[in-house]
Amino acid sequence: MQGQLRKEHLSFTITTECAHCQRLLHIEIDSELNYRVIEADAQPLVYAPMVNFGKLDDPSIIDVF
Repeated sequence: MQGQLRKEHLSFTITTECAHCQRLLHIEIDSELNYRVIEADAQPLVYAPMVNFGKLDDPSIIDVF
């Protein structure tokens, strides 16, 4: 999103681990929201919370969870 707002190409790598087996995961994402999972055999699930910002009383979505 930041890349879209600034009209710049950005990319980053997320390093995390599987909640089930604790194996390391590396996910590359760019400003066009293209992504690639580095570990060939990994199939991570991604959770994107649906938040109604019009009805959000908390200061941020972090506070909701």
